Amino acid sequence: MKKYVLLLVCLPCLFLARQAQAWGFFGHRLLNRLAVYTLPPAMVGFYKANIEYLTANATRPDSRRTLVPGEAPKHFLDVDRYGDSAAYKLPRKYADAIARYGEDSLLRHGIVPWNVVTMKNQLTAAFQARDTDRIMRLSADMGHYIADACVPLHTTKNYNGQLTGQRGIHGLWESRLPELLSADYDLFSGKAQYLDSPSSAIWGAVIRSHAAVDSVLRFEQELTAQFPADQKFGYEQRGTQTIRTYSREFSRAYHARLNGQVERQMRYAAALIGNFWFTCWVDGGSPDLSKLARTPSETERQRLEREAKETAAAPHLVVPGHDE
Repeated sequence: MKKYVLLLVCLPCLFLARQAQAWGFFGHRLLNRLAVYTLPPAMVGFYKANIEYLTANATRPDSRRTLVPGEAPKHFLDVDRYGDSAAYKLPRKYADAIARYGEDSLLRHGIVPWNVVTMKNQLTAAFQARDTDRIMRLSADMGHYIADACVPLHTTKNYNGQLTGQRGIHGLWESRLPELLSADYDLFSGKAQYLDSPSSAIWGAVIRSHAAVDSVLRFEQELTAQFPADQKFGYEQRGTQTIRTYSREFSRAYHARLNGQVERQMRYAAALIGNFWFTCWVDGGSPDLSKLARTPSETERQRLEREAKETAAAPHLVVPGHDE
């Protein structure tokens, strides 16, 4: 799978992000791309024909965060807002969660697992309708949200270390480390598996991610205490800009302290995305994808162009919910 990492490095604008985004542009695009190769023969040809669409549009949900009301909460769930063992106790059905906590509270603290289940139903319906545009659009978006659920810092109110004096750790874990080191990762995850309970699968991802929050924060604190202050950060050229970022030495030391955690989560995320796509196809009647339009329509291409122009022209707004 290393060759696919190298392909992604060549994509333009990988690191142009205005705010913290799960896995960064690089990671999201890589994960959607890797997920294609987990699919069975009846699906892989159709998805390979659309692999550039799935790759390029893997980051579209982040671009919508400041434009579409209600978008931001779809990317995270602050498990620790709900007390001890909340990941095991929160209602699995969104209607039940609303009845218990109220929708305003849920939206403040994130709804990523419930959102993924909603998208699973939508993608299943798209397969039933044999609608190429919707299949590709929903597949790309679903891959993004599933990947978000696999990021530990997307499951805590201390999502950027802002509560513990570790501001910036969000980008360090999910963007800086993959950017520097993923070419050496083993991201092969095997073939996609059918999910008997998609809800349990995405909640399992949240539980797994949240269990890692302590080590993500603690190891960075321990390493910071050992590193000379003037060696933790450095400056690098990105295009025409010189940016301040975590030094390569500190990043590699943190990566070593995490003992492969980022690599494992990326491999897990790619597999889970493929599992959801496969499950939606099966539940949608296992349609013969060779009989569908091979690629998205001109109408879809024009829609994406309009959305990109609107995003580029929109003012940068801070929206509630993991907004650093």
